[in-house]
Amino acid sequence: MTAPVFLVQGGGLRVGTVPLDGPEGRHAVSVRRLRVGEEIVLTDGAGTGAYGTVAAVEGKDRLDVAVTEVRTEPEPAPRITVVQALPKGDRGELAVETMTETGADAIVPWQAARCITQWKGERGAKALAKWRATAREAGKQSRRLRFPEVTDALSARQVAALLADADFAAVLHEEGGEPLATAPLPAQGRIVLVVGPEGGVSPQELTAFAEAGARPYRLGRSVLRTSTAGTAATALLLGRTGRWS
Repeated sequence: MTAPVFLVQGGGLRVGTVPLDGPEGRHAVSVRRLRVGEEIVLTDGAGTGAYGTVAAVEGKDRLDVAVTEVRTEPEPAPRITVVQALPKGDRGELAVETMTETGADAIVPWQAARCITQWKGERGAKALAKWRATAREAGKQSRRLRFPEVTDALSARQVAALLADADFAAVLHEEGGEPLATAPLPAQGRIVLVVGPEGGVSPQELTAFAEAGARPYRLGRSVLRTSTAGTAATALLLGRTGRWS
């Protein structure tokens, strides 16, 4: 079994003795019950990992790690961003969790016209914080060193600007004329996928996205829910671009 991953914020990853305290230290000591000699990985969530073993355990919320190696992963290419329309209930966190585990590089919450869920005021801030916490925890669980960025929620106009700047842009749509499985993909640069809400992408949004260069593509014969479509599409593209090779 691979070594567990813990997040260390604020830098400080180096060869030598590195402390792990606070919530992450408490989880390592009191929940995971790591002991001296066990392997552990510390990461900044931005691509750098420190590999070592537990050197000492202090109390219920701190341990020292004897780091023997530090390495940094290169930026992934091509970079995959998923624009995710807001699902109902906790299916948003489910989408973020599975897309993170699969390998998405950035997740953009989208307040689509047909979204039932609305992010407004304090409620919206709390929902965004949950998405970011979910991405962080899923990143650790899946042993990633580079966690996906979860941006602020965007409007359709802002999404269109994001699509216009992409090297390949697609709207996942059940009536798309071409399959995503055969779309021409760039070897480098940025890929942006749009996942609509349960009620579908509105005609006005489709037009705006098409003008920005995003064509509609279908995944397959079955119609996936908004909370699973992004994960399926990400997996398909990771395989096609060689990032899963």
